[in-house]
Amino acid sequence: MNATFEKPAVVEVDEAGHLTQKDVISHIDAMAMAPGTSYESFAHLDEKKILRKMDIRLIPMLALLYLLSFLDRGNIGNAKIEGLQEDLKMTDDQYNLCLTVFFLAYAAFEVPSNLLLKRLRPSRWLPTIMVAWGIVMTLMGLVQNFRGLLSARLFLGVTEAGLYPGCAYYLTMWYCRREIQLRQAMFFSAGSIAGAFSGLLAFAIAKLDGLGGLEGWRWIFILEGLATVVVAISAYFLLYDFPETATFLTEEERAFVIYRLKYQGHTETKDEGGVQVAQADEFAWKYVWAAFKDWQIWVNIFVYWGIVCPLYGVSLFLPSIVKNLGYVSSTAQLLTVPIYVTGAILAIVVAYFSDRVGKRSPFVVTCMCAILLGFILCISTNKPGVVYAGVFIAAAGLYPAFAGNIAWLSNNLAGGYKRSAGMAIQIGVGNLGGAFASNFYRQKDSPRYILGHALELGFTSVGLIAAAILILSYSRINKKRAKIVREGGHNEFTPEELSEQGDKAVTFRYVH
Repeated sequence: MNATFEKPAVVEVDEAGHLTQKDVISHIDAMAMAPGTSYESFAHLDEKKILRKMDIRLIPMLALLYLLSFLDRGNIGNAKIEGLQEDLKMTDDQYNLCLTVFFLAYAAFEVPSNLLLKRLRPSRWLPTIMVAWGIVMTLMGLVQNFRGLLSARLFLGVTEAGLYPGCAYYLTMWYCRREIQLRQAMFFSAGSIAGAFSGLLAFAIAKLDGLGGLEGWRWIFILEGLATVVVAISAYFLLYDFPETATFLTEEERAFVIYRLKYQGHTETKDEGGVQVAQADEFAWKYVWAAFKDWQIWVNIFVYWGIVCPLYGVSLFLPSIVKNLGYVSSTAQLLTVPIYVTGAILAIVVAYFSDRVGKRSPFVVTCMCAILLGFILCISTNKPGVVYAGVFIAAAGLYPAFAGNIAWLSNNLAGGYKRSAGMAIQIGVGNLGGAFASNFYRQKDSPRYILGHALELGFTSVGLIAAAILILSYSRINKKRAKIVREGGHNEFTPEELSEQGDKAVTFRYVH
């Protein structure tokens, strides 16, 4: 690693002749891919220190963006118990339709957004869509009827669609698969903090009822929307794009980060006769189509539904579920807080151990069993304390399971564009579960909501079956590939051909 690079990394060509961002990326990639480069070439670098630098500069900002995203999509549940439905003279079915239409638009725009993120600058694309949904959120506080709210929720889904899959994929541009779940959890736990924050904010903002001639629930939308716009503007200056252009890392550190990412996933063990294979990262439509045709993505979506249906059931209806246990609105808002805080803490703790042992499925399956137990308690009795405990246990499993499942699939997709498309498909189609869950908890079923709890149980059970299929399939494929490599079968392919094959190459090992 003797290459030197004396010109500063800037984005545009200027009169002084500074390099473009494209040139900077090409230079760092060339350093990482130089002949003879190996992990030993970077042995003098402190990997943990580099990771800490990345964590400090990436995770807090992404977490804040996702906190606002989750806050803005879920605050309608808080607004409902503050009088939204009555003031807009909506029926229960109309209210549920407003929840559903968000997820339909959300699912449709996730794949295009992720492909754009890869081709454009994340520091421009993510804040731009954030400004757009912040404006929509603010204007939602001015709607006067069902049609107005329905239209606002539709556009909220369109504008917010790219944030979560974009951030989840963005992290895979920086972190290796053995490190990704902890970072995904730190980022995603902002969603559960948003749930707690939402209850506290709604409790406080609702006291503005009557200010400016507006109801309290309108102020929830207006103030939270304005906060999103302000943070989005700051994100233009605080988000980084790619490791190759990260000014907080030295050139050699950037090359090391890229090297780790390029060669992850393919076996390098001598007992299997491993070969060093770089992941393909040039755009080609075949990688996008490969994602649509990959069996593991579609099986994983059932696991995702088994988690996300209960997740959205909780995030959209928790205030109503708790209120119908016999509490007034203000108390119900506050009782949601410990549930979300516990979920956030457990998401990070479970992710830490999952990354340490390099396994995903044992933790995902265990957490899904906790979800089952929680809803069994909810459906088995009408005692308020037991129902509250059931929701608590379910939420404790939901947040760690969600982060684990996202990391599980991202670990098993090789190649930047295939991973980008695959994660967007998983999250996009998977978030149709939010459209399902929007209709699970009907007001006429209160206070016990037996139908809603039963449907959550059903989806989680199907998700566990899908997880078992993935585990058995990954194990069988890994054993088969290990045998082929030991027998020298990988020598039939050049490193370039193995790179093109991505996660289908005999040298690639699935994480399970």
